[in-house]
Amino acid sequence: MYTIKELYDLDHTAAREYLEQFTYPWEALKGIKDMILALGASLSKDEYDEVSEHVWIHKTAKVFPSAYLGAPCIIGPNTEVRHCAFIRGSALVGADCVVGNSCELKNVILFDHVQTPHYNYVGDSILGYYSHMGAGSVTSNVKSDKTLVVVHDRIHDEHEETGLKKFGAMLGDHVEVGCNSVLNPGTVVGRNSRVYPTSCVRGIVPENSIWKDDGRITEQK
Repeated sequence: MYTIKELYDLDHTAAREYLEQFTYPWEALKGIKDMILALGASLSKDEYDEVSEHVWIHKTAKVFPSAYLGAPCIIGPNTEVRHCAFIRGSALVGADCVVGNSCELKNVILFDHVQTPHYNYVGDSILGYYSHMGAGSVTSNVKSDKTLVVVHDRIHDEHEETGLKKFGAMLGDHVEVGCNSVLNPGTVVGRNSRVYPTSCVRGIVPENSIWKDDGRITEQK
């Protein structure tokens, strides 16, 4: 079961101190809202504008007029939030990110240089440094039977009960998710791994691996 230290370089997020409290990344999901509220109150007014209550945008960020930013959220330096993006709230978006047209974010941490550029839904998830979601790829954050999410490691025949009803995906640094893929509740993708387009991903994908669209996992050469 991948730990925060194994998945992420914490030098690339404003949530570093918050995440350092936990072992596994999904343990951080419940407190994202309160973390953003505390962090936002400490931001420099010379660098960030509070455009509405508990919505902070860095002065170098570009937010298109049709985008919706719900509280609380923080939009980092040089980040672009494009037309019709829907940030429902509890979203910490790092530096040099792209939140694209018709994308929806909810209860998330996006590290620096994350791209969700086209028609993505990302909920109850943490996306690592330079991770990228292809067009139409989404995180599914609630099981169809509404039971609590379990993280499955089918390679080692292990599982971890999270106690969470809502848990989307944990993407490590430099993860690439192919177009129109679905990351099922409790998905954890290790650093530098790839997910083929149109995949239906479940459980743990080891670092430096490729998830094929038929569910096979192979090592990257």
